[in-house]
Amino acid sequence: MRSRGVKSTSSDYQPTTYNYLSITAMECSFGITGKDYVIFASDSSANRSIVRMKANADKQKVVSKHVVMAYSGEPGDTVQFAEYVERNLRLYGIRNHVDLLPHEAASWTRNQLASSLRSRNAYSVNLLLGGFDTAHEVPLLYWIDYLGTMAQVPYAAHGYGAYFCLSTMDRFHSPDMDLQQGLGLLKRCIDELSTRFIVNLGTFKVRVADKDGVREVTL
Repeated sequence: MRSRGVKSTSSDYQPTTYNYLSITAMECSFGITGKDYVIFASDSSANRSIVRMKANADKQKVVSKHVVMAYSGEPGDTVQFAEYVERNLRLYGIRNHVDLLPHEAASWTRNQLASSLRSRNAYSVNLLLGGFDTAHEVPLLYWIDYLGTMAQVPYAAHGYGAYFCLSTMDRFHSPDMDLQQGLGLLKRCIDELSTRFIVNLGTFKVRVADKDGVREVTL
C-alpha cells in the first residue's frame, strides 16, 4: 500500500481503456411510432477516430417485410451482428413460411445480445427494432442497448441524439400522428441536433414500416 506523498512510479501506470460509450455516442438513430407506422432514421457517417471514412453508410437492416432494425456501436460488431440477425430472421421465414412479428424478432435479438455478454465475444451494439404488427395491426418499436436491455417505447433515440431530442419528442409526439406529422417531428429533431450538437453527423437515411411493408423516404 502506497503512503501519502509518494509519487507514483512507472509500475503504477494503468493504460487507458477504450471508452466505448464516448465513441458510439457520435452516431445517432431515431425511432418514432405513429397511428399506423414506425419511422426509423440513422445518420450516414462512418467514422474512425476523428476521420470520416464514409458519408453514405446505411446503418439499418430490413430484416423482414414489415420489420426494420437500426444499429449503432463498434463498427465491426454492428455489421457482423446486424447481418447475423437479418439472415437468421430471414431463414426462419423461409423455413416456416411466416415472418416473425416485431415483438418476437425483438425478443430473439435481445436474447442473442444477452447471451453474447456471457461469452468472450460480447457485441457492442445498440439497436432500435420495430415495425408493423400485421396480426394486431399496430406499430411497435423496441429500444435495445448493448447490455441486452429492452423496452417497448413510442419513440426512442440512441447516441447524443437522445440528449438533444428526447425532450422534443416528448413535447410533440402523439400516438395518432399521421405520417406527415411523424416526418415533421423527425425533421424537427434533426434540425435541433444540427443546431445544438457540435459534430456534423451529415445526412440521415429514413425508412418507414407500415402495413404495406418497408420503404425509404426523404425528408
